[in-house]
Amino acid sequence: MKRILCLLLVFALLGGLTVSVSASPVGFRVDAKAALLLDLNTGQTIYEQDADEVLYPASLTKIMTAILAIERGDLSDVVTASDEALTGLDPDGTTVWLTAGEKMPLEDLLYCMLLASANDACNVVAEYIAGSVSEFVDMMNEKAAELGCTNTHFNNTNGLPDEDHYTSARDLAIITQYAIQNPTFWEICTTTAYTVAATNVFDARMLVTTNSMTTTYKYYYYYDPRIQGVKTGFTDAAGRCLVSACRRQARTLICVTLNDRNDWADHSALYDYGFAGASDYEVPLPEQVCVQVEGGDVQEVRGYIREPPKLTAWYGVPPEYTVTAEIPPFLLAPVERGAEIGALIWRNGPVEIARTPLYAAKSVQVPDDTVQDSWFVRTIQRIRCMFNRLQPV
Repeated sequence: MKRILCLLLVFALLGGLTVSVSASPVGFRVDAKAALLLDLNTGQTIYEQDADEVLYPASLTKIMTAILAIERGDLSDVVTASDEALTGLDPDGTTVWLTAGEKMPLEDLLYCMLLASANDACNVVAEYIAGSVSEFVDMMNEKAAELGCTNTHFNNTNGLPDEDHYTSARDLAIITQYAIQNPTFWEICTTTAYTVAATNVFDARMLVTTNSMTTTYKYYYYYDPRIQGVKTGFTDAAGRCLVSACRRQARTLICVTLNDRNDWADHSALYDYGFAGASDYEVPLPEQVCVQVEGGDVQEVRGYIREPPKLTAWYGVPPEYTVTAEIPPFLLAPVERGAEIGALIWRNGPVEIARTPLYAAKSVQVPDDTVQDSWFVRTIQRIRCMFNRLQPV
């Protein structure tokens, strides 16, 4: 009973530990209709301005389109563009002039989508992944709901104007935080120039990012080598939209602005504001984590961590997180002092923000006055223990 109570107490303490957070300075606004600045690691909001207002996302939609394609497709697959996928696109929208029957690897189509913002590539990829554009759009909405987006509904793959196609700055930050933790997505969205190899129809295509904060190709004034990705967007209905990421002081922030005529300047200003408020935050540790031990001279062993994780407090506000212990149902003696016996995991919602190993605080020996050195007896004990763990507590 003592072992059970110890474990229940630990999980009660760890599972219920939540640190509240609030954000937004007084007297600081940007030109955007909606904006949000987010700590990539912890998901903490540093600045928000009408972040839940429902607005058109324009080509920021392609963040969701791309991450779904990366997760569900094979980058080396050669995809064939169909008439159906290319029908109905706005002739004034951005394309790479794909033609029916043209064959292109999925990886190249993703570069067309994220660098050149090609609407035609989105539909071709959607049809390849889901069999039809409409089925892929259903997948986009399912993924948004899974990630916790509450003000988002997609009705196409590319963000062309549609009254039933909308999102919010907060939801886009959630989607982006998820997407850029995928190494393939991050590599593509932070690339500034890419050459698509010649296809069965066209010669090689040279792609250059549409984000002038990450390249000097068109403009130099807003270029900042610390800013990477993620996606630009524009339609008359949506205005200028931008998602970017910036790394300074070994920290990464995500910035989202919607309908912002001064988006590049506002992103620079928001990053300056955000990083100015960064300070190290050493998380408090739980008092005790115990793991049951079978066949030893004691019934449990305490776990400890060698160094607590360091997170960031923004303007003195610590991040919101929960802590859980990842430990086995039991350990078999002997257990050496300092042996790794599990881990503590810090999360913000579903996102893991820190993990550190748990080590045994002391050694656990097999008693000398027992017959547990017998291989047969120890095997029987292990089987009995496994069955005991299946019984209700």
